[in-house]
Amino acid sequence: MTAIIDYGVGNLFSIRSSFRAVGEDAVVTSDCSVLEKADRLVLPGVGAFRDARKALSESGMENCILDLAKGGKPLLGICLGMQMLFERDYEDGVYEGLSLIPGEVRSIAEKIPADLKIPQIGWNGLLFRNKSRLFKYIKEGDHVYFVHSYHATGCEDWTTAVTEYGGLLTASVERDNVFGTQFHPEKSATVGLSILKAFVEIF
Repeated sequence: MTAIIDYGVGNLFSIRSSFRAVGEDAVVTSDCSVLEKADRLVLPGVGAFRDARKALSESGMENCILDLAKGGKPLLGICLGMQMLFERDYEDGVYEGLSLIPGEVRSIAEKIPADLKIPQIGWNGLLFRNKSRLFKYIKEGDHVYFVHSYHATGCEDWTTAVTEYGGLLTASVERDNVFGTQFHPEKSATVGLSILKAFVEIF
């Protein structure tokens, strides 16, 4: 069973529907006892980093998530959920992340030409870097759906794919049992479902 963490931020029910579409039992929960019983966890997120970190901290689930992830339970961060996996974020200030993956989150404006729109919204191809178990059923160049203004940097050892948007931006990461996708698998049609299917099969 996959537990989708409900701390008031994210496309919870769309993610749940996508897991169910690949045959996985998925629940949306804010109960640590459910997280403990689950086989794997998903940390969603949309909006501003500061607000999401505050919401997660106030939910009472942060320590539970950290303990379970450090204990080896698979954890997938999606979009802002992926950004929170890193050490710190520089969106309108400096904010501490969960520090499950080394690196930090900065504006894509630092990497792309000034004439490109921010946020990056739409479909873009994946360019593979380090091998990822999430990509078992897809191929390099497959397109996924992005909506983001910030991206992870300083995480090259853990980067499994980048995407080209006037510069190379981190698209996904993997460190042991912790995974992250800057894109939205739940909005990425067949390719996204294939990624979720691979996540379910990892452990």
